[in-house]
Amino acid sequence: MGTLKFQLQFAGGAELLFDKIKKREIELPALKKYFPDCQNEKWRIRDLLVWLKDNLLKERPELFLQADSVRPGILVLINDADWELFGELDYELQENDVIMFISTLHGG
Repeated sequence: MGTLKFQLQFAGGAELLFDKIKKREIELPALKKYFPDCQNEKWRIRDLLVWLKDNLLKERPELFLQADSVRPGILVLINDADWELFGELDYELQENDVIMFISTLHGG
């Protein structure tokens, strides 16, 4: 399996953790190149979160990630629909998907 191209979007303050960039075109290598011991062939959201932490998350990962998922208060949309409709962490990324992370956490 070759590379996977899709779009990431960040909003509601989540972009502040990713160099203030709200939209990125992403091209991931074959999953086995990044995770040699992985049993899956396709990238899933859970794999993407690890890749994000290793490659794009610039500061305060605790504001974005908790354990192996996003922190409560971060909405995840897959092609404008709630990720709960797609199996959350187990969703297999597809070519040209739009994955959006929206923070609902606000300081006071």
